[in-house]
Amino acid sequence: MKYKPTKFMLKTSHYDKAKADRAIAFISNLRHTKGKWSGKKFELLPWQEQIIRDIFGIVKENGKRQFTNAFVEIPKKNGKSELAAAVALYLLYADNEASAEVYGAAADRQQASIVFDVAKQMTEQSPALMKRSKIRSAQKRLINYSNAGFYQVLSSEVGTKHGLNVSGLVFDEIHAQPNRHLYDVLTKGSGDAREQPLFFIITTAGNNKESICYELHLKAKDIISGRKSDPTFYPVIYGLEENDDWTNEKNWYKANPSLGYTVNIEKARQWFNEARDNPAEENNFKQLRLNMWVNSEVRWIPEHIYNKGSGPIDFEALKGRECYGGLDLASTTDLAAFVLIFPPRTEYENYIIYPHFWLPKDTLELRCRRDHVMYDVWERQGYINATEGNVIHYAFIEKTIMDLSKIYNIKEIAHDRWEATQMVQNLQDEGFIMVPFGQGYKSMSPPMKEFYKLLLEGKIQHGGNPVLRWMAGNVVAETDEAENIKPSKKKSTEKIDGIVAAIMALDRCVRNAKKQESAYENRGLLIL
Repeated sequence: MKYKPTKFMLKTSHYDKAKADRAIAFISNLRHTKGKWSGKKFELLPWQEQIIRDIFGIVKENGKRQFTNAFVEIPKKNGKSELAAAVALYLLYADNEASAEVYGAAADRQQASIVFDVAKQMTEQSPALMKRSKIRSAQKRLINYSNAGFYQVLSSEVGTKHGLNVSGLVFDEIHAQPNRHLYDVLTKGSGDAREQPLFFIITTAGNNKESICYELHLKAKDIISGRKSDPTFYPVIYGLEENDDWTNEKNWYKANPSLGYTVNIEKARQWFNEARDNPAEENNFKQLRLNMWVNSEVRWIPEHIYNKGSGPIDFEALKGRECYGGLDLASTTDLAAFVLIFPPRTEYENYIIYPHFWLPKDTLELRCRRDHVMYDVWERQGYINATEGNVIHYAFIEKTIMDLSKIYNIKEIAHDRWEATQMVQNLQDEGFIMVPFGQGYKSMSPPMKEFYKLLLEGKIQHGGNPVLRWMAGNVVAETDEAENIKPSKKKSTEKIDGIVAAIMALDRCVRNAKKQESAYENRGLLIL
């Protein structure tokens, strides 16, 4: 293959071809262990070679690997176990790591043993590796005497894992983890004594969108799309999006890079026919064969629907127009949002959203490192206002609202009835109509459903504001028995304040429009 380094390289990193070639050469001398490939040399497919060259060939100025975390999400039968086993063996035998400690983990010991058993068979088929190895099958332990290292399968009990000195980790099917405890124990601080530990996570999609796997999935998608940045995290996702036609055979190739090699197209057609004829099999086919997340909480606004409103906004034309505000303040140490919505004046116009955001300046850098969200970039671009100090002084927000009221005709401002009562009073004293707004199903459901309907129809124009777009992708909707909905800050993966503020502002737009229509209906036309 013609190799092109990943776009996720640091400006200070570079591609070391010799190191990449070394990893490729090692793996290419291993042998496959399954099916018609058994006993044949491991010839990496293009997608596999890209991953290996990126992970082992992209290095920092000091020559150490840039990536410490690799997240590879791919459907079943694409050769992920073989690739994971090869990575584990390289880390044990060829990574030049003294006393290497490579661990295999999964939801249970049996699952973790799948990759280990492949690695064991690969070792047994290599006389060069067997000369320096001892295999303890019952303990699921592979020992390399030449560097005093080992590859050990772990059970799922968390309590005994603290204190490990991890140089390499292969975490298989992390989607099946019941919680994030084992992941945290094995990745947070466990490799601090190593100069270039590698946590290699390989999984299919899951069905629990409150899991550590979905958290990593969203992080990977955000990095791939440019919404987040983490130079230590290497993201790979092969799968279909919600709006992709899962019944179209051409799309199966998008999700399965080994289709036609390790995955037989006739077999894939058989799985599809079973799914098409049996609704109970449909989710299995989508999840396991097309790597689609199914049967759990979903992002409320699909990206392709939200993007309908990304057209540019003529702010000059908005001057003097009526609008309604939504205010979501959270706490003084967190992100605050104020959103204006301009209602359409004719049936041909759209609702226009104009958001404003604030964060404390002193904690901005910390938040970027901790959350891996590009607050600093958005602040430089003018999409976030950074207020002096380590808390948001509401006076800054009050001043912005006052300044905006001189440009636009702000009719009402909806706000969470439990937030910032003093600020609400101050704005009322300045002549603003402040409307308390509940955050439960009763208040939120009607405008939230209307917001989605308008997005679907392409009737909301947000101009592609990157902060609001990021928040739109974070929103998870909670539903009660009566099918009322509300935004869930608890279940949403990241901040959603701007969308909550927009929903509140839309409510005031719609209610006042109905009042005006009702007045005309009751009064009739006045003839002067």
